[in-house]
Amino acid sequence: MAVRDDSRDGRSGGSPRGAAVLRPELTESIVAAVVEQLASRGYRGLTMDAVARGAGIGKAAIYRRWPSKEAMVIDVISRFAVDALPMPDTGSLAGDMKAFLSDAWDALTRPEVAAIARNLIGEMAYTPELAVMLRTRVSEPRRRNATALLQRAIERGDLPPAVDIDLALDVMAGPLALRTLIIGTPVGPDYLDRLTAMTLAALGAHGRH
Repeated sequence: MAVRDDSRDGRSGGSPRGAAVLRPELTESIVAAVVEQLASRGYRGLTMDAVARGAGIGKAAIYRRWPSKEAMVIDVISRFAVDALPMPDTGSLAGDMKAFLSDAWDALTRPEVAAIARNLIGEMAYTPELAVMLRTRVSEPRRRNATALLQRAIERGDLPPAVDIDLALDVMAGPLALRTLIIGTPVGPDYLDRLTAMTLAALGAHGRH
């Protein structure tokens, strides 16, 4: 199989002549290979060589994009956990909460996503650098976005101003993660409806539900 590489046409995009111009399709191939390797081998089993083979590229193309394995994995995870999962803004807290939980359910019930999430959660205890990067690049951005969702609800009068937002974020994310990643109990639409109602009640929601 031929090994693909980035273009060397430095006239594109204002790059210096001879500099590599990153090809988006190669980036997408690398991302897909990283996801496959994480799901099948886990973080410790993932190697740059295996990612390069899976993407049909040379390792140099990977290092043009990311300086290390950790940076590559974190960037790929943030693409799916942050960039591809924007916080809903339906105009009501009930609508936002149902959409938030539904999006999380759709993601966590995908076998490859669940496998990667379980592996990385376990790996955080043994790889402090990875744990820090996951918190700063994935967990904290998600919590900031969810905080904005709750702040909008307060401004609309759907939540009391004194609601404990930090604890509310844990209440929103915890039960579904427990069911899908730890216990492994099947979750369906009826469970999401009941979880939405229970979460709204726990947060002291009122107004338009």
